[in-house]
Amino acid sequence: MVANNSTKNFSVTLRVWRQAGPDQPGRFVDYPATNLNPNMSFLEMLDVVNDELTVKGEEPIAFAHDCREGICGTCSCTINGKPHGPGKGVATCQVYLRSFKDGDTIVVEPFRARAFPLVKDLITDREAFDKIQQAGGFISVRTGAAQDANAIPVPKEDADLAMDAAACIGCGACVAACKNASAMLFVAAKVSHLGLMPQGQPERDKRVLAMVQTMDEAGFGNCTNQYECSAVCPKLISHDFIARMNRDYIGALFRSKFKPVSHASGGAG
Repeated sequence: MVANNSTKNFSVTLRVWRQAGPDQPGRFVDYPATNLNPNMSFLEMLDVVNDELTVKGEEPIAFAHDCREGICGTCSCTINGKPHGPGKGVATCQVYLRSFKDGDTIVVEPFRARAFPLVKDLITDREAFDKIQQAGGFISVRTGAAQDANAIPVPKEDADLAMDAAACIGCGACVAACKNASAMLFVAAKVSHLGLMPQGQPERDKRVLAMVQTMDEAGFGNCTNQYECSAVCPKLISHDFIARMNRDYIGALFRSKFKPVSHASGGAG
């Protein structure tokens, strides 16, 4: 819901978490942000505030960003207690000031999760996601010489589901929203979009076992099916993928424990 329909400039107070480093004490600091155009993005506002801080000789607010198009997931932060802030299906860089009112106090802080250690101010280290991806979020079949599109028939329902899961940008909002800091939605999306396609079948069992194990080792919490994760996902990825991954995991675990043992035959005498 748009809170400010006017094109008239307005002002807000930014209450920002400032912390020089992971081993340093942190605190909220208030900054006035004045004469703002309601059509500015949230990150553009942070740019303006940082320019003013730089002119004053003060340390600018550290925040991460890259594409500013809702694709990379780098800009992730918590705004007024919600990962990525107001709105549905948007990343922080897609939040516009027209979502707020003149005179509002906007609280901005980093994602809070043990597996996402703080680097500085609003920046967290999400290397844990990279490790999960490296554990099995890939296929080993040749992709450099793609076959004709019709060579491997894929049911439309599976193709659509795979595309939905592949939309995950790895921003970490699902973790930040979960009271247990669970990464299940992220892992489920990465497991499912490959597990739904023919090219992902050879490593399907190995993939889900490795990625879930790496997730647990990284210190993420357990899923208790509260679905805060899908509610804040900027790509609207459904929590149904978690159930799909659980089925894959149980099946893979069963097959790994009861896999038939092959015995080499003796040579002829």
